Amino acid sequence: MKKFSFSLYGFLAAFLLMALYHSANGFFEDRTPTTEHLAAAEVLFGLEFQQAYRDSMLAGIRNNLQTYEALRAREIGNEVWPAMQFNPLPAGFEVPQHSGGAHNWQLPEQVQRPASDAELAFLTVAELSVLIRSGQLSAVELTTIYLDRIRRYDAELQVVITLTDELALAQAARADSLLAAGVWLGPLHGIPYGSKDLLALEGYPTTWGAVPYQDQVLEQTATVIRKLEEAGAVHLAKLSLGALAWGDVWFGGVSKSPWNTSIGASGSSAGSAAATSAGLVAFTIGSETLGSIVSPSTRNGVTGLRPTYGRVSRHGAMALSWSMDKLGPITRSVKDAALVFDAIYGPDPLDPSLTDAPFVYDAELPLSDIRIGYQASAFELPYPNREHDLAVLDVMRDLGAQLIPVELPQLDFNAMDVILSVEAAAAFDELTRSGRDSLMVRQMIQAWPNVFRTARFVPAVEYIQANRARTQLINAMHEALRNVDVYLTPSFAGGNLVITNLTGHPTVVVPNGFTETGMPVSITFNAQLFEEGKLLRVADAWQQATGFHRQYPPAFLNP
Repeated sequence: MKKFSFSLYGFLAAFLLMALYHSANGFFEDRTPTTEHLAAAEVLFGLEFQQAYRDSMLAGIRNNLQTYEALRAREIGNEVWPAMQFNPLPAGFEVPQHSGGAHNWQLPEQVQRPASDAELAFLTVAELSVLIRSGQLSAVELTTIYLDRIRRYDAELQVVITLTDELALAQAARADSLLAAGVWLGPLHGIPYGSKDLLALEGYPTTWGAVPYQDQVLEQTATVIRKLEEAGAVHLAKLSLGALAWGDVWFGGVSKSPWNTSIGASGSSAGSAAATSAGLVAFTIGSETLGSIVSPSTRNGVTGLRPTYGRVSRHGAMALSWSMDKLGPITRSVKDAALVFDAIYGPDPLDPSLTDAPFVYDAELPLSDIRIGYQASAFELPYPNREHDLAVLDVMRDLGAQLIPVELPQLDFNAMDVILSVEAAAAFDELTRSGRDSLMVRQMIQAWPNVFRTARFVPAVEYIQANRARTQLINAMHEALRNVDVYLTPSFAGGNLVITNLTGHPTVVVPNGFTETGMPVSITFNAQLFEEGKLLRVADAWQQATGFHRQYPPAFLNP
């Protein structure tokens, strides 16, 4: 009898241990929520309810789980927009009306072809356009020069995911035929470019830089690429991005800066910025959600334009955050950014977030007609390379600008990064639930797989509250900028980068010097919503007075 009792107790103990083990590891078949589960979840959400309330909530919680399962059974691709749309317009804001005015580009009338192909590769879009239109250079010849440079340098830079050489040569030949027939499509006619590989191009892979999608082919072409084709541009390559638009690490390696190839190109528009900087393309298309144009443009010493939210169609682009994603050009000059922006902005019935507002660029608009400000307190902070930024303010004053001090809202905007995390987790919901997120190269705490998982524990109420706080930020920003059209800020100090990505204001970042180690640094010009014309005019005036954009990475200037 004692022996039987001992065996029974041992069996019961073993059973209890197994039950505890399986419970801890989530292997119970019955995963029905209990009030104990609710009490534990309250700790995660910073809440505390009475036991009676938990009892009352339980039926609704169980019903919610059934709803979740039904939603998860439905196929909802990354390309499907949510029914709710972000509106960046503050209370009382009036969208500019179409003025009917024409651009005054002040493009060069005469350009002499350089002696070497390497020098030619670093000319601006405006200069290359003159050479092609005047017959000194054919689109096919220019395309071949860039393709040769890609084949020569990409192994070191790791910026090309897919080379579209056959398409490029066909588009270049068409551009030359049209020109021979007297048809000129505009300043981008015959100009080769590259696109960030989150933009779909029919017939080619669109990898999003990530292992789970490296064989993905989307049978559509992004509106931006289609518009550039209509403008006569030549598509050379699909360029690297940090996996799912974070950083410079993609499934093929780490994209490098041509200024120092032992350093990453930053991201996520890593390939776009590095390829432009190294003279592998004449310009590129990048995207920004929270710094992905500003940061790599800085690291690679090029000009990047992040337009107003809702200016450029995102049809055919990977969605990361529907309320924060923006597409824009990365170029060698501000004038080039204006030329490319003119080709890609505007309404598109396939993108429900767009606002129809005019864009007019006037290279002769007096700076005295533009109210120019600066984020005064930010320039007083002890941040790296501050002396370069202070020099920019001196040059602006020399150009006649009466700089007006402005202060940006001091709301707790960093807490609103929950918006990006939750929207990104929704965009890649299936990736997380399928477990294929384990295929991603970066698996650290500050990487998408962990951020997606963590965001699953953000309450929907807090996501809505963050967006309500965002509305307060938008209105406060509108008040702060009432007395200026354009304002200057440090690129990474003073909070402007986060604020303007949340409020949707346009930014152009330009190189303004170099560190002691020879790496480029930048300054940022910003503007009121939809005022890209004034923004680019002011930034171009400063750029033409200084010339930092004419300095190129020496190792890539070799004949």
